Amino acid sequence: MTEVATHALSAPTGPDRGDTTSTIVVRHLWKVFGPAEHKIVGTPDADLTRQELKAKTESMIAIRDVSFDVKPGEVFVVMGLSGSGKSTLVRCITRLIEPTAGEVLLDGEDIGKADQERLRELRRRRFSMVFQHFGLLPHRRVIDNVAFPLEIRGESKAARHEKAQAMIDLVGLKGHANSYPDQLSGGMQQRVGLARALAMDPEVMFFDEPFSALDPLIRRDMQNEVLRLHNEVGKTMVFITHDLAEALKLGDHIVIMRDGVVVQAGPPEELVGAPADDYVADFVRDVPKSHVLTLRWIMRDPTPDDALDGPAFPTGTLIRTAVHVAAATDKPIRVMDGDRLVGVVDRVQILTAIAGVIEDEP
Repeated sequence: MTEVATHALSAPTGPDRGDTTSTIVVRHLWKVFGPAEHKIVGTPDADLTRQELKAKTESMIAIRDVSFDVKPGEVFVVMGLSGSGKSTLVRCITRLIEPTAGEVLLDGEDIGKADQERLRELRRRRFSMVFQHFGLLPHRRVIDNVAFPLEIRGESKAARHEKAQAMIDLVGLKGHANSYPDQLSGGMQQRVGLARALAMDPEVMFFDEPFSALDPLIRRDMQNEVLRLHNEVGKTMVFITHDLAEALKLGDHIVIMRDGVVVQAGPPEELVGAPADDYVADFVRDVPKSHVLTLRWIMRDPTPDDALDGPAFPTGTLIRTAVHVAAATDKPIRVMDGDRLVGVVDRVQILTAIAGVIEDEP
């Protein structure tokens, strides 16, 4: 009889300290604003709500004991509503804001221990940032804007222009190298910002709500551009957004924050299929689940009555991808992990999932 593997899913768990395979490791990160900044962490006051702490100390906890790992080459998305702490988080990671407590490692190097000279070197060579406001120099041509960080780095004009031109072409701005920023649309200006960040050839790219000011159609195009560039250049990306659709579209791994705390972390399908609490459930309530969840969420163990010679799909296949095949056969679809059968899915399960009825557990 064919071996059937268990398919119960559980929340991801990480090591207490950094995995050596992680590009970024964040451990027990805190950021407190106010006069009591360095008097709160490790005391009973750290357990107070934001409102209680503000009333008692005139200080506010923006980031509260946050830990996570970012793996090489993944798009890691931090999302939450305004005031959740997501932008403060990315600024603490890059030390644009000094954390109150905690540890941030980049390939094992403790960013918190870097002096100002080393920090400048890291920003010039190891990571780059793309913000909502493009920060382009209006008196400089596109090619000089893109080449600007290379100029700061001390590269020759010929070398930096050659690299800048390659990045301009890569982001779809070929023919605009000699234009000035005010001659470009908002979406094109954001592409210049993206090209400038890529020109540094950073190990990690940080995006802080870069597309939130763009029109919806341009925003969608820029999201597609990020996905295309990620597939082509394979950079590790940390992306901040308040938009769930954007997070689900871009993220390999998503962290949802509320009031400075991580309320759930995991791949998109886990957030949609098994929300940790009512807050996350409200976020994902209107998401078309068949567009996010895979067959492993609805598969069942085969029975003796099942024909096991029907169509086969890998476990990671989106439910909607299997719709047409399921509609064309009476046989259950085999769900495979490599050469191993791990479950089956029948037509009723597929159609029920398309209708939006998914059980809480796969």
